[in-house]
Amino acid sequence: MFPRLLDQIKAIGGCAHPIYLSGSTITSDALTGEVISSYSTAGEPGERLAVRCRNRRASVCAPCAYLHAGDTYQLIRAGLSGGKNIPESVRDQPRLFVTLTAPSFGPVHRSRDGKRCRPRRDGGVCVHGRPVGCGLVHTEDAPALGRPLCADCYDYVGHVLWHAHAGRLWDRFTTAARRHLASAAGIPRSRLRDHLVVSFAKVAEYQKRAAIHFHAVVRLDGPAGPGTPPPRWATTELLTDAVLTAAVSANVRAPESRAYGDALLVWGRQLDARPIRAFEGDEGPTDDAVAAYVAKYVSKGTADTGAGLDYRVSGPDDIAAAVVPPHVRALMATCWRLGGLPELGHLRLRTWAHGLGYRGHILTKTRRYSTTYTALREERAAFLRGETESTDDPALIAESNWRYVGSGYTPGAARLAAGIAEDLAMSRQLAREAAEDEARGWEP
Repeated sequence: MFPRLLDQIKAIGGCAHPIYLSGSTITSDALTGEVISSYSTAGEPGERLAVRCRNRRASVCAPCAYLHAGDTYQLIRAGLSGGKNIPESVRDQPRLFVTLTAPSFGPVHRSRDGKRCRPRRDGGVCVHGRPVGCGLVHTEDAPALGRPLCADCYDYVGHVLWHAHAGRLWDRFTTAARRHLASAAGIPRSRLRDHLVVSFAKVAEYQKRAAIHFHAVVRLDGPAGPGTPPPRWATTELLTDAVLTAAVSANVRAPESRAYGDALLVWGRQLDARPIRAFEGDEGPTDDAVAAYVAKYVSKGTADTGAGLDYRVSGPDDIAAAVVPPHVRALMATCWRLGGLPELGHLRLRTWAHGLGYRGHILTKTRRYSTTYTALREERAAFLRGETESTDDPALIAESNWRYVGSGYTPGAARLAAGIAEDLAMSRQLAREAAEDEARGWEP
């Protein structure tokens, strides 16, 4: 049984936290009832089959995170260059790479390419007696980066409330952008879909100050989706104007509370909207660069960026014991405190205290932007089975019966999986280096 166990671990790429299933699948002819193929875990070690955990976080499972990042690259790139049932003509449609940030909640330490952090000629202190400036030059890995100059002056409540409403603020932003496009064309907002569709894919990333910001690909399609071009009046310049205008006007009002008063939540002043170019040499980021950038961040959890934890906390004691910077601990504690207010119960702040109040998905997209993760996984599975054409056949019936029976490894199996994952990572690294050497014209 050991060789088969080893084969299972290799098949899932050394997944760190496999899921075990027990059951069977039988494929038969719909007319005759003849069994075409069958599989059962009865002959497997422990009568179970190991499958990937599919966790996107590299800190939890590096092998599955690598696959997820690869799928994200393909998903984003398909919406820019075509492929995966998306026509290549999307390259000719208006496309922007948009960055939206959170507003300032108070001055924090920053790195400025060799310049002093926050120089102040007159010095000065805040009401708590702390300096309002910083004359130091911080490196990119300085522990002070992102931490408030004065924690007592910092608006921790506003920071948490902004995170909790970031998803709604994004919805207001996209609605305002569509409204601007309709107004520019002189058509009712309700009739915009008859002329064009706004498609997007966005990824959330934590900044050094532990605030979320969004990177998004925004594209204009014709009314039938990515296979049709938008009207001639729907230009890249118009889309840029719509995005910038919407970013300034969009807002969400948090529930009023006696604990903090009233809060109007808006986007930060740092925003960017750049046209995406299909090829190198043109101004602006390329299709590949944007897809690689998004894929790089989608496998990072909050723990990787130092902006939270990858597991939920159960109370103030967990927050106090968490190995995080004081700034992050203060944000988690604020989540827990605000989570006890009845007027904020619907935000589930205590449940999402480990993510600093942000409860949205790391990557979201409109349905028509491109393919799906499910389709990419099915395509990869078919490739591994050696199938080159679709197996959807109405003459065949597949009956499956599966159930969950466990997860994880024994200590010995865990060491085997870690070794397999390390070997695969090293093989990929050597392949990348060989490809780079070949591109430079170096002989082996």
